[in-house]
Amino acid sequence: MASNEIINVRNIGISAHIDSGKTTLTERILFLTKRIHRIHEVRGKDGVGATMDSMELEKERGITIASAATYCTWKNHEINIIDTPGHVDFTIEVERALRVMDGSVLVLCGVGGVQSQSITVDTQMKRYNVPCIAFINKCDRSGANPDRIISQLREKLGHNAIALQVPIGLESAHEGVIDLVTMKALYFDGESGQEIREAEIPDHLVETARSKREEMLDAASMFSDELTEAILDDAEIDEKLIRGAIRKGLLLHKLTPVLMGSAYKNKGIQPLLDGFCHYLPSPKDVENHALDIEDNEAKVILKPDSTAPLVALAFKLEDTSYGQLTYIRVYQGRLAKSETMFNMRTGKKIKIGRIVRMHANKMEDVEVIGAGFIGALFGIDCASGDTFVAPGINVSMSSMYVPDPVISLSVKPKDHKSEANMSKALNRFVKEDPTFNTSFNDETGETLISGMGELHLEIYIERMKREYSVEITTGEPRVAYRETITQTAPFDYIHKKQTGGSGQFGRVAGYMEPAPDIEFEFENKVTGGNIPTQYISACEKGFAASMKKGPWMKYPVNGIKIVLNDGASHAVDSSEMAFQAAARGAFQQAYNRATPVLLEPVMKVVVETPGEFFGNVMASLNQRRGMIVGSHDEGVTSSIEAQVPLAEMFGYATVLRSLTQGKAQFTMEFSAYKEVPKSIVEEISKKRASADSSGA
Repeated sequence: MASNEIINVRNIGISAHIDSGKTTLTERILFLTKRIHRIHEVRGKDGVGATMDSMELEKERGITIASAATYCTWKNHEINIIDTPGHVDFTIEVERALRVMDGSVLVLCGVGGVQSQSITVDTQMKRYNVPCIAFINKCDRSGANPDRIISQLREKLGHNAIALQVPIGLESAHEGVIDLVTMKALYFDGESGQEIREAEIPDHLVETARSKREEMLDAASMFSDELTEAILDDAEIDEKLIRGAIRKGLLLHKLTPVLMGSAYKNKGIQPLLDGFCHYLPSPKDVENHALDIEDNEAKVILKPDSTAPLVALAFKLEDTSYGQLTYIRVYQGRLAKSETMFNMRTGKKIKIGRIVRMHANKMEDVEVIGAGFIGALFGIDCASGDTFVAPGINVSMSSMYVPDPVISLSVKPKDHKSEANMSKALNRFVKEDPTFNTSFNDETGETLISGMGELHLEIYIERMKREYSVEITTGEPRVAYRETITQTAPFDYIHKKQTGGSGQFGRVAGYMEPAPDIEFEFENKVTGGNIPTQYISACEKGFAASMKKGPWMKYPVNGIKIVLNDGASHAVDSSEMAFQAAARGAFQQAYNRATPVLLEPVMKVVVETPGEFFGNVMASLNQRRGMIVGSHDEGVTSSIEAQVPLAEMFGYATVLRSLTQGKAQFTMEFSAYKEVPKSIVEEISKKRASADSSGA
């Protein structure tokens, strides 16, 4: 892969709210770029399902669970695409994709517009500085209104959104689009829209097209003096000039070009592919850095150059019948078969074996992956987020943002065979998905699995049954409660033990105070050597260990600052162990005086419902201790946003379906930890006590 080709490479993610048509769009792109020879639908009546939804569960449910990678070529450009899930439970898949993408396509439903998950995806794009093109899909649907969605992009997401096209007809009359750069009408003929027919703009749309073109030129001219001059001189404006200005605005994150069409009806896909090539960045246009381990994590700019020393990032793992498959993005240098590299996290030397390029769940072997490209390696032992480097290079890529799990479920295998298989399955899932955790409760003998929501855990349980033949029983879902304190409290604790020989002695004094924005902070203010320096870290360890299980309700503790300002030691009897024990005792002593409270995860819930069920939905959220944040009408649909405790949301999908004749849908994502009302604390306390006494 010659380095001059890198200008023609596009690494893009396709992301959006649930059911906006991401996977359908990807399917059309693959068909038009001749990567597949027949279009399959997401809920495939042909029994095949969409190419990118290769998991059986994905085909059955018609949703994307795991992001899938593929690549295709269009007009001499190589496009690496990652199709990501829309469900917030699989948010890590979107994080992973955006971490290694240079550009993105934000797909919006022509009717629903900017929905709750579009906002989440947009936040993720901003976190990784990924510029995007917006594609308004489903222009053939009843109620489609691209103008309203462009204004939502501006108001709700703060994008400087500019239409590059005007639809020719909407809803059932949607025929094609007008390209405002070339001022031509584009129609998509043939069974699958593969033949583009250029024509003059229909008379009734000429005025609209002219005024929209002026708007577009106005916005683009902010990024090009040449274009401004051409507009002022009333000269013929070169298409290249317009595209160059739009591209510059996009790369500066100051302009979002908007294209439109209908993926399902095969309209507007080729101009979108052209848009990838014209506007989205190549690896050369994006500045990526690593952190220099030897120089206090100073930023090092990586060069997308295959002759430079290797720096690559493993961003996703998958277990296959051939062993572990590691998806990798090469930022600098190249990965070549039989060469060696180092894993920065483990320090281990790795010989590169089989290298493949992915196309959904199919793959093809290659000898080399150059800078700026995405591929996969077989048979490497590593974790998601590991950095690989050439020998002698000591840098690491910054890792992804991983949200904490908010819900747990107990799982018990039915027999010994299932136990062994469950252990295998859980080890694999934990390695693949950083938002999925497991732990073992010694007291109850249960295995707990934790994740981002009910759907997240449901999918993993289903996968254990199907892929590993595990027979399991599941317990009640458990909420990840936390404890914290509301007042400052002092401690002065002496740990003293005298048995034969040397004893144990350590005294620690200071205070604990609430620190809402952090998990745990330790500050040492001991003077005069009252606690010898070598024991200070033992004190910190003791306090940190106490945070794992609060003395009050036995939940993990959050938001505490410990200040150590005095203490005492003994020349013979003091040790690290004694000071750790003293810190644990001091924590308990002060904790009960500091008025502890229980915190629960509160979720941001957005329900989209037909207007006639608005009252029922509001009532159902209020019954669940929900606090309504706002509501607004989007045509025939009403959108309600509320803050609801996770504990009250179990089984809500079923309730909502029966309330609205199956017409409403909701999304839910973690918002914040908030204090649990006293009456509820008593209920939780009773439940906990009965669970502990029954050993369940």
